[in-house]
Amino acid sequence: MALVSMTGFADAQGAGAGARWRWEAKSVNGRGLDLRLRLPPGFDSVEPAARMLANERFRRGSIQATLTMEAPDGARGLRVDAAALGSAVRIAKEVAAETGLAPARIDGLLALKGVIVQDDGAPIDEVGRAARDASILESLAAAFDALSRARKTEGAKLASLLAAQIGDIERLTAEASALAATQPGTLRDRLAAQLKELLEADTVSEDRLAQEVALLALRGDVREELDRLRAHVQEARTLLASADAAGRKLDFLAQEFNREANTLCSKSADIALTRVGLALKAAIDQFREQAQNVE
Repeated sequence: MALVSMTGFADAQGAGAGARWRWEAKSVNGRGLDLRLRLPPGFDSVEPAARMLANERFRRGSIQATLTMEAPDGARGLRVDAAALGSAVRIAKEVAAETGLAPARIDGLLALKGVIVQDDGAPIDEVGRAARDASILESLAAAFDALSRARKTEGAKLASLLAAQIGDIERLTAEASALAATQPGTLRDRLAAQLKELLEADTVSEDRLAQEVALLALRGDVREELDRLRAHVQEARTLLASADAAGRKLDFLAQEFNREANTLCSKSADIALTRVGLALKAAIDQFREQAQNVE
């Protein structure tokens, strides 16, 4: 399976039972699979099946699916809600009697919310509702399939970007390895200068100098960090080529990359090695940002 992104957008339309509808589905990165449905009133019954459709297609991501319903043009109209109008008239008379003000005009009453409502046609029976909901779910499945394809397309682009970033990390690790080989000599020269200044002597005991250099070299030994960085590079490439969802593992690997780079910088005794370590941390941070979008 190719790398899959958690980012994408898709839509699908459908019609049936005297109505038209449209699904919009968009996805962003998330720690798990989180489906949020926005449904018109009266359509809550499709939610359990909608969640099953999402679980069959996605493993991770924050997904929002919005259903918009629209009645055919010929079936739409306006009607007066008699109950709402009656209540408005009664309240208007009571207010006029208590305050002495002129009673409300009919245009003002009709302008009240809920007095004039949209008439979408005859109510649908249970059989018709079940058929309509099944068609709505078919449209949602089509939208989810399109979203899955969009996420795979985005994942292919993401894979190329991550591969390039892994290449940068590998190159900087190699540079750090070359610079690290000069650290013992740098430490020896620095320590000799410090001891001469401290003891105000022309010469320093070679045994003492060797002991101090050995101690500092042990503290500044970055071979283990470099070995682990190289191993992490190989593991990252293996994950990119894996058939399993690799997002969580890549995110964890980015943390391990960063830990080794931090230790490398803290042990560095050379400004050039420190610069490479900082560049390495920047490349790892870019890798981590992109890895968080992988399913």
